[in-house]
Parts: sequence; structure tokens; C-alpha cells
Amino acid sequence: MAARAMNPVQSLSDAAPRPYWLDDPARPAPLPALVGDEHCDLLVVGGGYSGLWTALNAKERDPGRDVVLIESQEVGWAASGRNGGFCSSSLTHGWANGQSRWPEELTTLERLGRRNLDEFEAALTRHGVDCDFERTGEIDIATAPHQVQELREAADEVAALGLPDYEFLDRDALRAEVDSPTFLAGLWDRTGVAMLHPARLAWGLKRACLDLGVRIYEQTPGTELSSRNAGVAVRTPYGRVFARHAALGTNAFPSLVKRLRPYITPVYDYALMTEPLSPEQLAAVGWKRRQGLGDAANHFHYFRITRDNRILWGGYDIVHHYGGGVRSEYDHHPATYQKLAEHFFRCFPQLEGVRFTHNWGGAIDTCSRFSAFFGTAHGGRVAYALGYTGLGVGASRFGADVMLDLLSGERTERTELEMVRSKPLPFPPEPVRSVGIGITQWSMTRADENGGRRNLWLKAMDKVGMGFDS
Repeated sequence: MAARAMNPVQSLSDAAPRPYWLDDPARPAPLPALVGDEHCDLLVVGGGYSGLWTALNAKERDPGRDVVLIESQEVGWAASGRNGGFCSSSLTHGWANGQSRWPEELTTLERLGRRNLDEFEAALTRHGVDCDFERTGEIDIATAPHQVQELREAADEVAALGLPDYEFLDRDALRAEVDSPTFLAGLWDRTGVAMLHPARLAWGLKRACLDLGVRIYEQTPGTELSSRNAGVAVRTPYGRVFARHAALGTNAFPSLVKRLRPYITPVYDYALMTEPLSPEQLAAVGWKRRQGLGDAANHFHYFRITRDNRILWGGYDIVHHYGGGVRSEYDHHPATYQKLAEHFFRCFPQLEGVRFTHNWGGAIDTCSRFSAFFGTAHGGRVAYALGYTGLGVGASRFGADVMLDLLSGERTERTELEMVRSKPLPFPPEPVRSVGIGITQWSMTRADENGGRRNLWLKAMDKVGMGFDS
């Protein structure tokens, strides 16, 4: 008598409800909160990648600059410690999104993005940051017939644009790389994406900042920002920081510059992590070159293999909450975990019996153009970068350099970009915001079910610059 197949939900029974990356004995002890007043040249608000790269790059540009960083909880606890660990060279959330918005400067944006990823890797080496960095590339995968043609066309387009190191994989070539019965074709960006351990990246950058003399205060939220004489002041629960300049890396959280808040709406993304695969299980899937993977649907999955041979499986559902709040109770969504588990075993039926050890979620700082925007406030004394929309692991380093350029008043190749000088459309107020997002989600699901055909709503969103096609 054949053994009964395991219900995918059973694979979740032992999963710990916390981010795998943060559940690490290497996690550093938190630093003390700020008590009293501080004075500095540059205040960085936010201890995620955006803030850490800003503080680090500021000290590398000018070792004598006095830099303070404040973080509301612990460095790397939010999106920087919860993401999938895909570090892309793209500054525009994929070349297709960049092509639709800034076609005249896409070649420049791609060149700057590749240079940023090279400099990112060099900085890790220079500062001895061990975060499992592997420049494996990423494969976009067709799992429906219409997506095969879309990837063929995309391969032709990137070739015409002169973008390097892309390769179209037919079904057999793709399944020779990673074996799944659902895979029909792929487009492999061979060098433009790296895999890494996201929390160890944040902790490594924290140590590098401390080594260069940055003063870091954790458990220290910035509660109010104001201009003061020739600088700015930020109030915290137990003190204040007075600075000549400030850089804001708060992303999904409410900005201290209130006029920016309509440009961002937090959405929640969720992921699962398996137990380590056995040698036999690894042989069943292949994956010897350890590429990052993502399917080409509107509601897409992203997945990758870790240094200890676990599979991270995330994406598909994007959950928006009315009012756009960021709350700890939103960090878990059992219905999505169940859906993800079912999809995992549909993709890899040869891994039946594998169990998940962790499940978690977190907020993404979504803006209407799906890639970061930048600017200044308080008479040029405050800079900001936000709106990375889930592809900020690599791009946040570029954004840090943009903020430092803006604060210095320099005209650089970065600050002259239309991408840097322009802003996305703000989201409408509630209830229109939630209604619009709900209609868009429904329409994207319908497009996935109907050969990729976009309905009138999605076409209208594309026309006004709020469409998603990356």
C-alpha cells in the first residue's frame, strides 16, 4: 500500500515564528540608548542598510566627520534582517521598470548599478564583513506558457540595450540548473545579482561603522525633527541630537518629514525557511550554482539556497493594511504561510517530507514607481532616500551616496539623473488608497490567470505611471 502524501500544512508544524536570519547566535548585543544631548556633523536616522551605508560612506569620504546614528530598536531588526538576501545591481527594480520610466538614461542607470554592486563587494572585503556573499546571478523563471514568450522578448530587449551577461535558458537548460516540473524557461542575469545573509550584512556594517568612529545608539527612535540655527535637531525619548546635517533612512516607517508620508505605503511580504537539505535532496533539485530564483508572474515567488543548504521560499502574497500602519501583529499571516507551503511542494514535489523551521514577515516601503526616490528638506540640511519597494539590499548603498551628494551640494552624475531629480506620484488618502490597491491586486491575479493580459484598470495605472511591470 502506497504511503499517504504529507499535507503541506504539516510541514509548518514546527516552524518558529521569527526571521531565520535574526535567529543567529552571532547576533550582537544591543548598544545603549541615547540619554542626554549629542552634537555631531551628521546625524543618521535609521539602523537598516540605508542608514548604515550612509554612516559608513560618510566616514570613508571624510574620516574627520563626526557621525551619530540612532536606531529605534536594534540595527537590522526590520526589513534589513528579514529580506530574502537578494542583492541586485538594479537601481530601478529591474531593467524593465527602468526602461518604462527612464528610457533615456537606462544605460547609465544600469552602468551605475553594476558599479555600485562592485563597490558594495569591495567594501565588504575592505571591512571584513562576512555575510555569505555569493555573486551567483538570478534567473527569472517562466511557469506559464505566455511567460516563455515574454522572457524570449526580454532577452532580445536586453541584448539590444547592450546589457551584459544575460542568457535565455530553454526548458531543458533551465532544469539542468534547477529541476522543477513547473519550470518552462528562464532568463539568467549571470553577474548582476548576489546572494547574502542579510542580518550578518547589517551586523557587519554596524561593526565597520563603530570601527571608523560612528557613535551608534540603539533603542533610540527619532520622534521629532526641527530646524535649529544652522542645523537641525532631532528629539528622542531621553535626549536630543543637534547636527549640521541629517540623513533619513526610515523607509517603511513614518518619515520625520511629514510631507513625504503620502509617497509611501507599507505592504507586508512573507517567507518560509526549510531545514537543511540532505545530500540526496540536494541531488534531486540540482542547484549547484546556487542562483537566486524568481518566477515571472505578477504574484511571484522568490527563492534561494543558503550556505547551509536550506531553501528560503517567499513572496506571492503582498498584504496591505488599511491606513498603512507598521505593527508587530502584521509580521505573521498564517493563511499566507499555508499558501506558500502548498506552492513550495508544487514546485519541488521531489522534496516531499521537508519541513520548515522558520516563518516570518515584514514591511516593505512601497512607492508608486517601485524604485527609490530622493530629495532634501529643511533648507538642504536634511536628505532622504526611500521607496525601494523590496529591492533595496544593493540599491540602498547607491541611495546613501545620493544623500551624501545632496547634503554636500555637489553636482554629480548621480544627482543629475532624472531618476534622482523626479518624484513618484503620491498615494491617495484612505479609503481610496486601500480600494485602489485591492483592485490592483485583483487585476494582477486575473492577468496571471489570463495569459498575462492586463485589464483596463492595469492599463490605466500604467498610463499614469503607477503600473508594475518588473
